[in-house]
Amino acid sequence: MPPAKIDVEISCHNLWKIFGPHPQRVLENLNRAHSRAEVLETTGHVVGVKDVSFEVRRGETFVVMGLSGSGKSTLIRCISRLIEPTAGQVIVEGEEMIGMDDNRLRQLRLHKFSMVFQHFGLFPHRKVIDNVAYGLEVQGLDKEKRYARAREVLQLVSLQGWENHYPGQLSGGMQQRVGIARALAVDPQILFFDEPFSALDPLIRREMQDELIHLQEMMRKTIVFITHDFLEAVKLGDYIAIMKDGEIVQTGRPDQIILHPVNDYVQAFTKDVPRSRVLSAKAVMRDCRVVLSAEESLTAARSHLQAQAGRNIFITNAQGQFMGLVSLAELEAAAHQNGQTVGSLVGDQQPTVRPDTILGDLISLVATSDVPVPVVDETRQLLGAVNRTDVMLALSGLSEAR
Repeated sequence: MPPAKIDVEISCHNLWKIFGPHPQRVLENLNRAHSRAEVLETTGHVVGVKDVSFEVRRGETFVVMGLSGSGKSTLIRCISRLIEPTAGQVIVEGEEMIGMDDNRLRQLRLHKFSMVFQHFGLFPHRKVIDNVAYGLEVQGLDKEKRYARAREVLQLVSLQGWENHYPGQLSGGMQQRVGIARALAVDPQILFFDEPFSALDPLIRREMQDELIHLQEMMRKTIVFITHDFLEAVKLGDYIAIMKDGEIVQTGRPDQIILHPVNDYVQAFTKDVPRSRVLSAKAVMRDCRVVLSAEESLTAARSHLQAQAGRNIFITNAQGQFMGLVSLAELEAAAHQNGQTVGSLVGDQQPTVRPDTILGDLISLVATSDVPVPVVDETRQLLGAVNRTDVMLALSGLSEAR
């Protein structure tokens, strides 16, 4: 078994799921270069998941995205052991899931992880509060305590006051909120979402996406989220895996996939993405060519800038915090000022942006100036710079950003 990494919550290694009467025999004799269609034609078996490996870090929203039939729902069911994988490893917090006995698996499902489905799965004859408290009831918690916890999570999902209604009296979006509340009630570390919003109207769907983002900001659960909607994947995911025919064809951060799709299949998903609202300064920023301390002499500064064929110097203080920009022209104009430091040339406050600033908010800064915009963190540590060319290329879909 590969050694567990401290920040990794879920690890999948060479996971397979083959449907049919003789999956093990088929896997042992399988030509792994064959497509799903070729395997079906020659063996009568369906490859649901094909040699999949990935890791999900603690507190991350990991989105598995693909078209219908791509294997994404089969994958999440293999991870949670709702169906048995044919081969491979699934490790959750250092514990091997495949082969785990029923008692331990039951304990994990009661306390460690919860699942939210597309079709709500609520008990129609039970009131909202009883639906939400169901997992706690199975755990054996007394009624007073489970009702108190149910009310807490109903408030989290903005359903306070609806405790005594029945699911049939609620809208689709409200029913899905109940489903989420039920999953949260047992305070799991891991949440599995299998296309939970796909049956909702577009407006309600966006509201539920925003609700989930808000909840995740507060709770920092480990989430595996299944969707066929790339825009939903980009909006929700810290990391995305794209599946086709049971295989993962690309993984990466949303901006990496948008800027660098590995093939035409992935690129087809990215073409309609509103790049100005999705891509950030971090995605297109470049290293600053010349970074000097404010205490450097003007002579040394000119030498550094000329050696790097640069046009601007990024000035930092002794703590590495960004102070401002000095151009080659400003250095040349100050050549007669012997004994001066480059920090003395820093003038008006240079506009800066944070790494998560979206490109739409960068356009006005870069459109009318050739000067790069520094990217700094919350302590003003210099991370890189964004220039007009990279912003425009990224927005056009012709990005050369790294």
